Amino acid sequence: MKATIEIPDDLYRRVKAKSALQGRTIREVTTELYQSWVADTPATTAAPSPEQWLEEWLHLADELMKDAPPGPSARELLEQDRNRLERS
Repeated sequence: MKATIEIPDDLYRRVKAKSALQGRTIREVTTELYQSWVADTPATTAAPSPEQWLEEWLHLADELMKDAPPGPSARELLEQDRNRLERS
């Protein structure tokens, strides 16, 4: 069944962003929340294991590095500068 509902723009944007981060559709999230509400049980999303959490963050970092400009990173520049000062 299809239903049309009015949702505040800000709330919809936050739901859309969070569901995208979790790799889920808004339809899946909405259905889960309705099922939870009807069953009168709190909706819980299982927290990822520490390994899964780290893997996700490393994947996101790799994706962001694709858009990074060429050349040394800020950390590399700071280390070079510190080494220069220590040799002076």
